[in-house]
Amino acid sequence: MTPAASVTHPPLSRLAATRPDVTARSFVRRAGTRIVDGTGAPALERGVGIGTWLLPEGYMWGFRPAGRPGAGIPAQSPREIEALFTDLVGPERAAAFWTRWRASFFTEADVAEIAAQGFDHVRLPINSRIVMDDSGAFRSDGFALVDACIEWCRAHGLHVVLDLHGAPGGQTGTNIDDSPRGRPELFTDPRYRDLTVALWAELARRYSGEPVVAAYDLLNEPLPNSYAAAHAGDLVSLYRDLTATIRAIDPDHLIMYEGLHWASDVSIFTEVWDANSAIQFHRYWAPPDRAGIARYLEVRDRLGLPIYMGEGGENGTDWLAAAFGLYTAHGIGWNFWTWKKIDNPHSPAVVVPPTGWDAVSGYAAGTHERPEPDAAWATLLALVEAVRLPNCTWHGEVIAALLHRTPVTLPAYAFAGAGAGERSIVSSTAAESADAADEPWADDPVTIRYTGGEPHVNPFAADPAERARAGTFAAHLRAGDRVDYDLHVAEPAAGAGGSPETTVTLRTGRVTPSGITPTAAPPTGPAASGTLAVRLGGVTVPGAWFGTTWRGSTPTVPGPTTLRIGVEDGAVDLIEIAVR
Repeated sequence: MTPAASVTHPPLSRLAATRPDVTARSFVRRAGTRIVDGTGAPALERGVGIGTWLLPEGYMWGFRPAGRPGAGIPAQSPREIEALFTDLVGPERAAAFWTRWRASFFTEADVAEIAAQGFDHVRLPINSRIVMDDSGAFRSDGFALVDACIEWCRAHGLHVVLDLHGAPGGQTGTNIDDSPRGRPELFTDPRYRDLTVALWAELARRYSGEPVVAAYDLLNEPLPNSYAAAHAGDLVSLYRDLTATIRAIDPDHLIMYEGLHWASDVSIFTEVWDANSAIQFHRYWAPPDRAGIARYLEVRDRLGLPIYMGEGGENGTDWLAAAFGLYTAHGIGWNFWTWKKIDNPHSPAVVVPPTGWDAVSGYAAGTHERPEPDAAWATLLALVEAVRLPNCTWHGEVIAALLHRTPVTLPAYAFAGAGAGERSIVSSTAAESADAADEPWADDPVTIRYTGGEPHVNPFAADPAERARAGTFAAHLRAGDRVDYDLHVAEPAAGAGGSPETTVTLRTGRVTPSGITPTAAPPTGPAASGTLAVRLGGVTVPGAWFGTTWRGSTPTVPGPTTLRIGVEDGAVDLIEIAVR
C-alpha cells in the first residue's frame, strides 16, 4: 500500500457556517503545499465552476452531434452555437439573446446561493472573445461581466479563480476552447500566442490589487490527445512567458498551471516556475481511489507545491460522494463542474427546457425541420427566463454528496478511514489503522468487493444508463473491521417540532456463489447479519436489523461529525449508508 499522507497533508477544514469578509483576508497564496489566505486560513477548499455563462458548451444545452454525416447544424462550440441562433432568428435577435442570456444565466442570486450552500469560491471560465476582439482590442462590455462576478463574490464572501477557458486561437483544438478551426493554433500561430500574452497582461493589470480574485488559471486543459506530444515544449515555454509577464505587473496573485491531456498529465512539471503557484488537475469518470490520484500526490510532494482539483463532476451522486470525499481527506481543494445546465441532473441547478426547445435542439441534431424564426425567437426568450435560478429545478442531492451533508446517501466505498481516505476500488483492499486509544479497532484491511453487472461496463461512467448495467460495490467487513464516514449534520428545518433525531440506515447484501445480492428494501422482521457497533460523533447509535437492512437513530447534534461503523461479530457486506 502507498503510505497514508495524513500526517503531512491533513484533510480540508470543516465546513464553515459563516466566513469573514473576503477583502479583509487579503491575497490567496501558497503556504508550503497548502493554499491559504492572507490570514493563514485555508482557502480554495470547495468551489463550483460557472460553465457555459461566458463560454457555452453544447452538451450543457442538450445539443448532441448529428446522428449521420451532413445532417443538422453543428452546435458544440460557442462559435457553432452562435451560428445556429443567427441562422434561426437573424443576427440582430441573436445578439439581443446573448445580452439577455448573460444577464440572466448567472447573477448575484446564484452567488448568494453558492455561498449559502457552504462553498468558498467560484471558478470563472472566460472565453477570450468575450473580453478581446480579433484585433486584440479589449472589450469593456466583457470585462464588465467579470467585474460583476467579482463584486457579487465580494458581497457574499467568496473568492474567484479566473480561468482562461478559451485562449486566442484555441489551446485544445476541440469545441471546449472555441478554436476557430478545430486546432490548437495558440501553439502554431505566433499572433495568437502574442494575443494570449497580452490578454494575461491586461488581466494582471486590471486585477493586481484585487484580493477577491484568488488565482490566475492560465490555460484550461491544454493540448489533449496527440497534440500533447507535439507541443508539450511549447506549452512549457508559454507558461514561463506568461508567468514572467504577470509577475512584472502583479507580484501577489497565485498562479495555477494545468497539465497536458485534459489537465490529467502532470509530466511537464519538473521544477517550480514560480514560488506562489499551484498545480491544477481535472478528473472525470475514473475510480475514486487513492491510486487514481497518486500521480498528483507525487508531484505535490516532489515539488512542494499545492495541488487543486479544478474540474470534476458530470456523474452520479455515489461517485461524487466518493471522489470529492477523497480530495477532502487528502487536503486537496476542489472545484465542482458545473453549477447549472439545461435538462441535466448532474448539476445542482437544472434548467427546465421551455416549450419549443425540442424543436431547436432537434434542428441542430438533424431530427427536426427548421423552426419558424418567430417561434424560435419565442423559445429563446423563454429560455432566458428559464435559466434564472428561481426557475430552475433544484437538485440538492448533488451538493449533499459533494459536502457529505445530511440528508445524504453514501456508497460504502466512500469511507474516509482513519484520516487518510485510503481505499482502493475493484476487489482490492484499503488499509485502515486505529486512531483512537479508547477504541482498539483492528487494523486489518477492508476489502472492497465488486460483483455482478455486465462485462466491460464502466461503473463510474457519466451515463446513468451505463452505470445501471454495472455491478455492485460493497465493503466486506469482518469482526474487528470498521470504516469511518465524514459527515456534516444539517441544522433541523425551521419549525420542526419535537426533538430532532438523525437516522442511520445501512443497506447490506448477502454473499452468494454468484456474488453479492443487494437488498433494495428491508423485508418484514429482523434477521441479523452480523453484530454492528455504529457511532455518530462518538455516541452509540442504537438500532436493529430488518432483513439485510440495519436502522438506528440518535438525537441530532448539528455540525461536522464522523459516522463509524464497526463489526463486532460475524461479517457484513456494506453497500450503502443513508443518513437522514
